[in-house]
Amino acid sequence: MRLLFCCQFYAPSVGGVQEVMRELAEHLTLKGHQVTVATSQLQDRDFQSLNGVMIESFNVSGNRVSGMTGEVSRYQQYVIDGGFDAVMVMAAQQWTFDALWPILDRIESRKVFIPCGYSGFYEPAYAGYFEQLPAILSQLDHLVFHSTDYRDINFSRRLGLKNFSVIPVGASRSAFDVEPDLTFRSAHGIPQQSFVFFTVGTFTGLKGHLELARAFSLLKLKKNEHATLILNGNQVKAPAHGASGIYRKIVHLIKVQGFSYLIKKAFRTVWPGDKDLLRMVDRINRTQAQKTVLVTDFPRKDLTQLFMTADLFVFASKIEYSPLVLFETAAAGTPFLSVGVGNAAEIAQWTGAGVMCPSTVDGKGYTQVNEEDLAAAMAELMRAPEYLKTLGRAGRKNWSEKFNWEKIAGQYEQVLMGQTATQQERATFAGSSA
Repeated sequence: MRLLFCCQFYAPSVGGVQEVMRELAEHLTLKGHQVTVATSQLQDRDFQSLNGVMIESFNVSGNRVSGMTGEVSRYQQYVIDGGFDAVMVMAAQQWTFDALWPILDRIESRKVFIPCGYSGFYEPAYAGYFEQLPAILSQLDHLVFHSTDYRDINFSRRLGLKNFSVIPVGASRSAFDVEPDLTFRSAHGIPQQSFVFFTVGTFTGLKGHLELARAFSLLKLKKNEHATLILNGNQVKAPAHGASGIYRKIVHLIKVQGFSYLIKKAFRTVWPGDKDLLRMVDRINRTQAQKTVLVTDFPRKDLTQLFMTADLFVFASKIEYSPLVLFETAAAGTPFLSVGVGNAAEIAQWTGAGVMCPSTVDGKGYTQVNEEDLAAAMAELMRAPEYLKTLGRAGRKNWSEKFNWEKIAGQYEQVLMGQTATQQERATFAGSSA
């Protein structure tokens, strides 16, 4: 089959959507399909193909709410004229999906859409967007959700849609079927006896790095205990749109969050991190002798070793859909502690690798955690080594059997080929999809 995958960002950009689309594209290429990815131009992308997957870049930015600029017409014509057997788009509220709205009736390919959670569902600026969305969804051949109970799938259920499947995300065998590096701790100055907490996520201010650092500062250690917190993250890679792209991002932030939010953001945030986070890290390292905080941006190989050699992954993110990192920590045989963001509770149940920390969701859909509650949960798990081992073993086993990309790509292959009427549409991964 000739397949077109559409997503706002792709390699070398790093993120959940990018990783899911890359894994699916490469695994389906290995199955003999011809896969092309339509995505944004990136200043540091100096290749037009990667591991057998062709990349078609477009100088486009924005969405239907903030407005789209650039090569929108070229992208639309490319999709119409490409002769693809199937087109699959991942994520709403971004240009590779929104730009297709006016031309859906002209696309003869099978049209598959992964909504990816509708992050703006509760934002007033997106009210009109979601009022128009039902008419768009009715023109699509199939929808794929990563959770059996989240705002996107429930939206489709309320519309009475039946043409959907639930397929989880996963983690790569090539990344996690490796031996642990027994020198990893010493190589990075981590004491062998130290209990290592860690989290992974782009430094956007929404991934819970600051909240976790605050909880770590509140963690009460016994006299003979030592703990290390590793905050791993990367900078968002910007598309090549120059000043106009920056301007549109500012306009979008004002529309969604308000002008006061933009001012606070401007004064509080600098790269490589939020000033509050950097101050918290410095204070812990200076004043709490039994604790160490490391801020890192490990390359993939070292990041995999971090997953495999740390003791507990802690996730305090404010907004997620189906967090890929939770499947990766399960693949590493490492347990996780997570707030109730996205379908984290469902992933904990599916993998058997996770424990949930009490949290709340505000009126805009953002998850909030009490840092004292998070610190208490961290302390409790830190002192339950046998329980952590049980969680880690369960996660590794379930990942190997169910949540690796080889198995998941096969399910997507069925969807893209239209072979889903009797199997995928009637049964989800862990429940009823329709």
